Amino acid sequence: MKCSFKDGVIDSIPIVIGFVPIAMTFGILAKNADITMFHCILFSVLVFAGASQFIALNLILLGAGIGEIVLTTFLVNFRHFLMSASLTTKITKDMKKWSPFIAFGITDEVFSVASFKKGTLTKQYIISLELLAYSAWVSGTVLGYLVGGILPKIIKASMGIALYAMFVAILIPEAKKSIKPIILAGLSGIINSICIYFLTLPQGWSIVISIVLTSFIGLFLFKEEEEAVYE
Repeated sequence: MKCSFKDGVIDSIPIVIGFVPIAMTFGILAKNADITMFHCILFSVLVFAGASQFIALNLILLGAGIGEIVLTTFLVNFRHFLMSASLTTKITKDMKKWSPFIAFGITDEVFSVASFKKGTLTKQYIISLELLAYSAWVSGTVLGYLVGGILPKIIKASMGIALYAMFVAILIPEAKKSIKPIILAGLSGIINSICIYFLTLPQGWSIVISIVLTSFIGLFLFKEEEEAVYE
């Protein structure tokens, strides 16, 4: 069974509903950070990665250098290599020339919907799914930036908690399944605190070091358990 353009449109509806308010929050925060509307829109048009955009915005406000921002974004989005590789087993062979566009449109939500979709993923399905998700993200960013211009200061300031709320929302469902995310999140927080308060490293590099060290420690801590699952 092959998935059609209509299937992609229908399956994108939950993603669109979820993307618009988060993208609006990003637009409001960007406006609050005195970033121009052009650069705010360009952010969503070129990056199209929710968590990374929030982190990058936070690093810009902290005065981090471009190297720290680029490397942090790269590490946070490294999982997209695995997601793209996984989806290649479900797409048709005539989609090779579309690969760069399809890879750009992969997000956690798009991957989740596409990977659980039964049947072969056609060009019409995957492009309609990604295009609508992308349009919702960019449109939400523009709307949020415009709304941010008329909101009272106290409400705009309270939107700063959005980044933390988003990561808690990502962490809690996984924590219900296993204690591993809690251990790794706690470990990452400890390493980040040591880097900032004892080694006095800049915030951006502290995040980079925390990601790399926690990944290696997690690899060794849970290596045997993961191997047992796949055997």
